[in-house]
Amino acid sequence: MRNDGHPKGSWYAATAAVRLPELPAPEGEVRTGVCVIGAGFTGLGAALALARAGVPCLVLEGARVGSGASGRNGGQAHPGQRQDQAWLEARVGAAEALRLWKLAEAARAHLADLLADVAPEADYRPGLIVARHRPGGEGADAAHIEHMTRVYGCEALSLVSPQDLAADLGTDVYHGGVLDRDGGHLHPLDLALGMARAVLAAGGRICEQAPALSWTKRGGAIEVTTPAGRIVCDRLILTGDGYLTDIAGAARARVMPINNFVLVTEPLGDRADRILRSGAAAADTRFVVNYFRKTDDGRLLFGGGETYRQTYPADLAGYVRRSLVKIYPDLAGIRITHAWGGSVGVTLHRTPLVAAPAPGVTLAAGYSGQGVMLAPYVGHLLGREAAGDAAASEALGALRRLPAPAFPGGRWLRRPLTIAGLTWYALRDRL
Repeated sequence: MRNDGHPKGSWYAATAAVRLPELPAPEGEVRTGVCVIGAGFTGLGAALALARAGVPCLVLEGARVGSGASGRNGGQAHPGQRQDQAWLEARVGAAEALRLWKLAEAARAHLADLLADVAPEADYRPGLIVARHRPGGEGADAAHIEHMTRVYGCEALSLVSPQDLAADLGTDVYHGGVLDRDGGHLHPLDLALGMARAVLAAGGRICEQAPALSWTKRGGAIEVTTPAGRIVCDRLILTGDGYLTDIAGAARARVMPINNFVLVTEPLGDRADRILRSGAAAADTRFVVNYFRKTDDGRLLFGGGETYRQTYPADLAGYVRRSLVKIYPDLAGIRITHAWGGSVGVTLHRTPLVAAPAPGVTLAAGYSGQGVMLAPYVGHLLGREAAGDAAASEALGALRRLPAPAFPGGRWLRRPLTIAGLTWYALRDRL
């Protein structure tokens, strides 16, 4: 899905507290140390690390800062990796799984630092509930909590009974769940804009409406072409997640864009006191996840529904409302004030892709819905690595070693085959 800027119906764009100066596209030839493609969480994290290290850097953004997945998502910050630790242990071994957990914990600490130092306007709120949409599963949840406590020292997880969950969420459609006190929710666009503000303050440069069209290596330098100019740099960092273009080369076959949709209601009035009483955010266990949280002024921000093609539903609000009323039937008549969609990049195994397409070129994408917590820190590590930090390169090694196969089907069949598979899993939610 093409990204021309912040979506017209975005509540985030309408309420963002951070304002940036004009960020014009480059003209002619510009020389810099590192060129970063994409002004989302990953690209801005890299640029901030570079600028603070005194390395000249320039960010090319094809639309607006944070206008991709970073500024369109549900605003939920999930600790850990997208796949749980038991899954990782089975595939990459206990030692590597521990490295990935430590990286995720460092990402959580890094996000806390960003929120305190560069983006307090993002208004972080703690608490994240994962609600079971089918009966059963309490034993598996208890075993997961015990494993995380014993092996990884995680003390943030606790079981929530069906009765307590119903009292907190204000609905009885779920069958209990898990509360993660280390998770939370925030205004993601204000986080991205705050990071961009910090990049500029540290001496970095950001250019909006400046899509990168191609890159090539010439001698010891890398040249990136834009519609009105050319960037000559020593190193190149490619980001973009669900908005990756052909500039990513073969890596595009390993990241598939999926469209997801969000609405925001009018203020709920007295009903707001009965929904999400703890102030936590919630997400359920469906393959096509429903996720929701309250805003400061008592609205419900609700995400639900996916499409796997290049187009959006004609009626976004109506499309998401169908999922909303299955959870909150009494909100069937509520007025929807904002509705928008966006693309998120997923990988076949739902693990991040960190790759090196060529010497001096790195790429990170495919956070599979885990980007609020992980992407700023992965970007930070990419920036530190480009600045010569060996420890950052070692930390990224845990992500680079993750299996990241291409989606099956090759150039012409990978999308229809993937759509067929994803549609089957989505249909299972209804059984």
